[in-house]
Amino acid sequence: MAKQALAAHGPVEVVTLDEIPADAQTLTVAMMGAPTVMVEKLPSLDEVTAPVTALGTFLGRPITHITCAEVGGVNSTIPVAAAAVLGLPLVDGDGMGRAFPELQMVLPTLYSVSASPLGFADEKGNAGVLNTTTSHWAERIARVACVEMGCSIMIAGFGMDGATAARALVPGSLRHSIEISAAITAARAAKTDPVAAAAAQLRGRVIATGKVVDVERGTTGGFARGQARIENSDGTTTLLFQNEHLIARREDAILTTTPDLIIVVDSESSEPITTEALRYGQRVSVLSAPSDPRWHQPEALSMVGPRYFGYDVNSCRFDGTPEPRELQ
Repeated sequence: MAKQALAAHGPVEVVTLDEIPADAQTLTVAMMGAPTVMVEKLPSLDEVTAPVTALGTFLGRPITHITCAEVGGVNSTIPVAAAAVLGLPLVDGDGMGRAFPELQMVLPTLYSVSASPLGFADEKGNAGVLNTTTSHWAERIARVACVEMGCSIMIAGFGMDGATAARALVPGSLRHSIEISAAITAARAAKTDPVAAAAAQLRGRVIATGKVVDVERGTTGGFARGQARIENSDGTTTLLFQNEHLIARREDAILTTTPDLIIVVDSESSEPITTEALRYGQRVSVLSAPSDPRWHQPEALSMVGPRYFGYDVNSCRFDGTPEPRELQ
């Protein structure tokens, strides 16, 4: 879809956070819902731009820049499509430095930036704007609408001026993604290990390599929830996920948890494998990597730590170190 938009509308200008004018009006564009549904219910370019148009009308002022909510899965490329069609610059940064399943789980929340007003649209032409008291209420109400609209919709929100965006977003995350890709490509060409190359770029480590022997997955409440088991000679590694991987454990030992990153890639090519693409028989490697350090503040852990998702475990960093400031 991004390629289609670029072919039809030309290249997108990418600007760094320090290049955004202080009085700019930025807006995040993303898909909300279960990724497993979007595989079959593909959005159109009209659906991608509809919530931006609706929200711009509601705000009564022009949108000047498009931002990414998360650099992960489709939500790292949907903003490319939106920026191309709308003819707007795309900001080299995002709201997480990873991916999270719920609307309020972005770093701008820590800077008192609200998701509301929130534009939303589906593939049938339905569109609207939610004006809620908090981002959590926007998540709750929009999630119900999302389920009713087919478990996959396009949204636009987290409007910020340029000065706030520069403070609240993760800088350089689009460029970092390209650097990871370049390192993997170079390793393949040199016939060295592309998984190790990816881990080095991420400043992380490989925590498991083996065969996917079981995947349990269901779409409930607008999320793809489940777990996957990966076996090798060292034992079984289990990944627990809700759209994104939240916990990795080997037998009863926790290897790492949210908010640090848990990433599954093909063991030979280092091609990423999303939660909806995990299948029995795949040979995979599991990487863990550090998140933006702001996610380890106590108030952030209460929003994205494992206990928020219903797991009775403390947070564990990518290197296996227990979180020193866990909120019980």
